[in-house]
Amino acid sequence: MTSTPLKNGRIGNAIKGKIGVLIEEHFDQTEYRKFNDYFPQQGYEVEYISHLWGNPQLTFGSNPDNGEVEDHVIVTTEVNNINPADYKGIICIGAYAMDRLRYQVAVKKGQKNQAPAVAFLRKSIKTEGLKLGAICHSLWLFCADSDLIKNCKVTCAHNIICDVENAGGDVIYEGDATADLVIDGNLVTAKHPGVVDKFMEAFVQEIEKQEEKKKLNLIRY
Repeated sequence: MTSTPLKNGRIGNAIKGKIGVLIEEHFDQTEYRKFNDYFPQQGYEVEYISHLWGNPQLTFGSNPDNGEVEDHVIVTTEVNNINPADYKGIICIGAYAMDRLRYQVAVKKGQKNQAPAVAFLRKSIKTEGLKLGAICHSLWLFCADSDLIKNCKVTCAHNIICDVENAGGDVIYEGDATADLVIDGNLVTAKHPGVVDKFMEAFVQEIEKQEEKKKLNLIRY
């Protein structure tokens, strides 16, 4: 278990606002620990979000990187019940969690993915100024609907390059690897947990640039 104290899937004080993190079983524990440390230090509350399947709460475990599930998080925030505009940013956590969140019970030929987290992502993309983040495997959630990622410049884990490119994403390369970090409009993507520090710093910078722009617009008008 992680030593980081969370209450109802939340940590930190929303001095500057909230950052929502979409999560499910088999999440990346390095990112989880780093998020819980860095974002609250910068003045943001971290709130973990998922589809709870009608339950008041669910507990999710991290990948067993050392042969043991070391981190768990209790989530009480149902993705169907929240408004993206209430957050400064939304992040999809890495590892296999986002593949689980794109699951839909019933499917129809020709119908776009209707999983609650995918529907939430559609709303988030349309929310003006909201920063979105994806790291490692988490672009899998975007790949559930090609409208979410088509023509976007991104980076990702080497394992899912084909998924991202088949969904219309423009993967940026650096030499014989994908780029460490790519920012395209409101979307910030990073290659893998090894660059999570760079990802978090860039994500906060993008949020704060947006907030500064809002202030300037208020002063102007």
